[in-house]
Amino acid sequence: MGLTLRTSLGCTEAVIADDGGLKRFYQIADILTDCFSIRFTNKEDDFDAINWEFKFKGHHLTLHYSIYNGISIFPTRIQAAVTKDNQAVINLANLIESKLFNGGSQRNIA
Repeated sequence: MGLTLRTSLGCTEAVIADDGGLKRFYQIADILTDCFSIRFTNKEDDFDAINWEFKFKGHHLTLHYSIYNGISIFPTRIQAAVTKDNQAVINLANLIESKLFNGGSQRNIA
């Protein structure tokens, strides 16, 4: 399982687990809070999707879960995302992936 980057939203979305379930979502949320001292500022839980907003190194990002598309991170201000926001997504996703899979994963660009 490698990190996949998508731009279909109009910003960079890093798909951490395209087949991830709720257990994996909460595992990633724990990594964010425990390893990176992230505090979630807004949590929206719907029937088929979860969006938890947070700040990482000054960038407003969203941890997203969908029963259809898995788990990803993207800039909270999707259409207004700047290059630095998109780069923060990539950097954080790589750090999370290394914590989940102990490094060595390949990155796929879609």
